[in-house]
Amino acid sequence: MRRKAGIAAVALGMTLLSITPVAAEPGNDQHSGSLPAGFLWGVAGSGFQSEGYSPDSNWSRHAASGKTHDPVGTSVDFLHRYRDDIARARDLGVGVFRFSVEWARLEPAPGQYDPAAWAYYDDIVATIRAAGMRPMITLDHWVYPGWEFDRGGWRHADMLTDWLANAQQVVDRYAQFDPIWVTFNEPSAYAAEEIQVGGLGPADLPGAIDRWVQAHRAIYDYIHSAQPDAQVTSNVAYFPVAEAAIDTTFLDRVIDKLDFIGLDYYYSMSPTDFSYANVGTEPWKANTAPDGLYYALRHYAERFPGRPLYVVENGMSTDNGAPRPDYERSAHLSDSVYWVQRAVHDGMNVIGYNYWSLTDNYEWGSYEPRFGLYTVDVRTDPSLTRVPTAAVDTYRSIIADNGKPADYRPVYPQTSCSLVDELASCLRPVR
Repeated sequence: MRRKAGIAAVALGMTLLSITPVAAEPGNDQHSGSLPAGFLWGVAGSGFQSEGYSPDSNWSRHAASGKTHDPVGTSVDFLHRYRDDIARARDLGVGVFRFSVEWARLEPAPGQYDPAAWAYYDDIVATIRAAGMRPMITLDHWVYPGWEFDRGGWRHADMLTDWLANAQQVVDRYAQFDPIWVTFNEPSAYAAEEIQVGGLGPADLPGAIDRWVQAHRAIYDYIHSAQPDAQVTSNVAYFPVAEAAIDTTFLDRVIDKLDFIGLDYYYSMSPTDFSYANVGTEPWKANTAPDGLYYALRHYAERFPGRPLYVVENGMSTDNGAPRPDYERSAHLSDSVYWVQRAVHDGMNVIGYNYWSLTDNYEWGSYEPRFGLYTVDVRTDPSLTRVPTAAVDTYRSIIADNGKPADYRPVYPQTSCSLVDELASCLRPVR
């Protein structure tokens, strides 16, 4: 998680300020109330961001370099508290629990796998299953072993072979538990993060992305050989305005090997709202604008008609837990679910929604952005107490009712001339 605003910095020109939207698409301003039976509700997180006590990796080195706001340290100590956190997810009523199996923890030295690390992930999967939930396993959430970094990381061709060897072991071990799979988390954002930590330079990106494409295609087939009915994706970090261009680098090259399109959506954009420019460093200043989620879903529903869509990540941060006058987590969650329901009501094949995240965690260099349903003050609370926000009860009610009631109306106003999907979301606004 965390959006890199620089990737999406597209010069729109001052002429956009004078655009007058055409009439909204015809349709009923009511939505259907509850979602279809079988709709998947979940929570999402990642190993490096939550586990703490990180083994040697590209990111543990960067977090210890003094170039980040905070070292990673204990994080929220999911490493030792995972059973309690999984129980919190169970008590919400979610059916999907997303986490990552960290290669750096499994293989601390070349060819040397750690039995204790396998036992740890074995118990996570078993605990999720025992709680009545389905695992959603991410194979690569931007972190790989330090010894691979020393070899050149995604710059060198052998990284592809090494990555596949590890990923295949993970698949062999856990396919029997019928997980949902995410191969690479947000490849476009991964590219930006690799430049940040020094794993790649700009000139290295084409080769690295080629390897990600090859790796995804190969592991997709391998997963389906072990788990024929598997659901596999590589989730998209949706960048307003620029997504259609960004998709050509990875998504368009693997679309035939995606069982659903996993969408990560956080921030909106419009000609009169330039808060998006700050989301890389101050994400809590971004426009709430939950209606943008509808346009992001419509973007893919129209590009790939009938293809299942799953909101793999969605949320909004506060500044170190401080109140924000224009944002309240519970209301934002309710509005986001409303717009998912509108999308389904308008014929989009949305099959699931994950909230990011169950608890606050390490947001790739800082504990300041707080995204959790449960807030955790890593900086000042050594007990790492999980404090429920009001959104915990809200999400529990949403899941129990399988959505918001038909008479629910959004708290936050629609964005004037939204540009989430380039001009389409401005010229064809939804009522």
